[in-house]
Amino acid sequence: MTLTCLIVEDEPLARKLLTQYVEKVPSLELLAALDSPLAALEFLKNNHPDVLFLDVQMPEITGIGLLKILQRKPIVVLTTAYSEYAIEGYELDVTDYLLKPITFERFLKCVEKIHRVKDNGAASSTAPVTTPAKDTEDYLFVKDGTKSVRINFADIQYIEGLKDYVRIHTPKKIITTLQSLKKLTELLPPDEFVRVHHSNIVAMHWVEEVYRDEVLVAGHLISVSDTYRPAFKAMVDERLLK
Repeated sequence: MTLTCLIVEDEPLARKLLTQYVEKVPSLELLAALDSPLAALEFLKNNHPDVLFLDVQMPEITGIGLLKILQRKPIVVLTTAYSEYAIEGYELDVTDYLLKPITFERFLKCVEKIHRVKDNGAASSTAPVTTPAKDTEDYLFVKDGTKSVRINFADIQYIEGLKDYVRIHTPKKIITTLQSLKKLTELLPPDEFVRVHHSNIVAMHWVEEVYRDEVLVAGHLISVSDTYRPAFKAMVDERLLK
């Protein structure tokens, strides 16, 4: 499936780089690369791209401001040099968040996520209403004080083990709950989550960079121990472009 794209980026070098990345991917077709949100608003009156690569900090209107104006939103990927915009972006149903400088490897991971979102959307829109929903769980409930909190798997960035407790990190908050990493490892999807240390589980969909002894997850460096390195490396190698 070929997806049409619009780039909105006021920095010429960043706009050129994203244009080159899009043109390298056969499944993407670039409709336009614009330098301002006002130009984008005019373009979107008569064009409906599948994907919008949107810079956050721009003159006249920010990328976030543009998103709030749009009534018909494509799949949105935010691009910026400042990680503090990630939480607000996810509140606006942004599909991915690319932190500058953007590498081609990270861009390809984003493209994979875009296709998953598009495929899931197509499947749900074409399914007959009489078809029962697939019985799969993509969330869990955990105790947080006196209440139970729902946490979507997609929101879990990484998990820290603290003796009898764990801290579950998400874009919006950190939940501390009485639980063990071993139990969570059994509950979480094995193709999405991997233990990298006796004190940490990471979500592969939040991994940004991989080093020999560390992994960067949502802006946080987490140690990778010798014990868990082989399993983690195997998951990385499965997704490694060669």
